[in-house]
Amino acid sequence: MKQQLMHYRGYDGSVEYSLTDDVLFGKVQGIRSLLSYEGQTLPELRQDFHATVDHYLQLCHQQHEQPEQAFKGSFNVRIKPALHRKLALFSADNHQSINASVEAAIEKELADFEIK
Repeated sequence: MKQQLMHYRGYDGSVEYSLTDDVLFGKVQGIRSLLSYEGQTLPELRQDFHATVDHYLQLCHQQHEQPEQAFKGSFNVRIKPALHRKLALFSADNHQSINASVEAAIEKELADFEIK
């Protein structure tokens, strides 16, 4: 089963269910800060998600801090040394950076993936 996400003001939030507590809950994905929310129904969950993001952004503004943004476009990837070498040689043969080669490979792999 694919994970369902809600989207609001550039943030993605998970949708989960607790059998123990009989409640829907979630957290904002892709940032270090823990922003969680809950609700008894999907509309309540969505409303609390929006309120949580709004509160976080307001708090950052009041404290003169930059809010965390998920998916800034950079991340570390650890791969096997032999694959790293192959990637470097491939990139050099194609007169492009390793980053450009990785980006092209990821775009090709994810071409048919839809964000819902």
